[in-house]
Amino acid sequence: MAIFVTVILGLVLVILGLSVGWPLWAWPAAAALLLVISLVTHRALVSEPEAFPREFRPDPDLQFPEPQRQEQHIAHVALPSSVADYDFSFSATVRWLVPETVEDAPYINPAGLAVDAVLQRARAVTAQQPPNRSAFVQHQLDGALGMMCSDSSGRIMAMAQDVSLNLPEVDRERLAKLSNVRKDEDVWEHERNYERSKRAYLGDDVLKDTGTAVVWWLSRNDKEVEGAVDRIGLLAQLSAAANNESIAPVFEHLVSPPAAPYADVHAGPHSPPEWEQPPGSGTPTPSNSAGPDSSLDAFLAWFGFAPADPDLDLFAERLIVLARAHGKSDVVDEIQRRFGPVRPEETDGVEGTPAEPVE
Repeated sequence: MAIFVTVILGLVLVILGLSVGWPLWAWPAAAALLLVISLVTHRALVSEPEAFPREFRPDPDLQFPEPQRQEQHIAHVALPSSVADYDFSFSATVRWLVPETVEDAPYINPAGLAVDAVLQRARAVTAQQPPNRSAFVQHQLDGALGMMCSDSSGRIMAMAQDVSLNLPEVDRERLAKLSNVRKDEDVWEHERNYERSKRAYLGDDVLKDTGTAVVWWLSRNDKEVEGAVDRIGLLAQLSAAANNESIAPVFEHLVSPPAAPYADVHAGPHSPPEWEQPPGSGTPTPSNSAGPDSSLDAFLAWFGFAPADPDLDLFAERLIVLARAHGKSDVVDEIQRRFGPVRPEETDGVEGTPAEPVE
């Protein structure tokens, strides 16, 4: 390169000198300048000598090739959960690499060892989790299998990616039903315990005796002392019934006797009215037993009339009208003897006329 530059530059100087007509002394000066430029060009192009000669260096560092990673996809592998017979379905892409070993190491199947190592690591995670949390367990497996780790033999390093974990639809529906049943059972158990506690509170505490019942009522109505006094008899009945006992003699005078029906004054306590008795039952008729008055009183009591009812006279007058319309003169006489004569305006034009149908 230095010679080439010197030749080219010399030709340029010769052409320039001939064209301009340099004097004789200019030619030696141009030759000296050309020599200086050649030396400078030569030094600029020549590199610095190496501090350590190349021939004494060892072989240069070569870049080792990266170990080749291989992968295999596995799908629908059953992994156990914490509940028997409910298995997860596991899918993933297993990747592995084989580190350097000694020359006499036995031959291995790296794919088999890698898949087995990943499944063992995944099994250790899923076996501790319930089957209804497959989405949560999948994220756990992403973290547990996301790092290259050696297997138990130390011959390979394996990891997994694209992890998928789910539960079959049939098992998911079955678990949902069992969960609903357990929830309903828990609610029912709490309700039963609440009812049992309430019964124990009322029976063993509130209604243990009459005094306790009165104190309980006063604690809830502390400003109604007179009301508590008026309810002593009722509370005595309640406490006696709650303990299957008779009313204490000291409270018997505060308990009101049961009100008897109007018809019980004339008839027996268990004797039904004549119109409620089945035919041929052998029950004596009013004429054979208690007389017409008792039958009439029972009939009025069945309608709900008390002896002092102000509407009783009006009802008797209407009975007389109805009896005359049907030609029952003996019934009319009995009602008049029982309640007295009726008003004339109620019976005019009725006797002897046929009864109109009642709607």
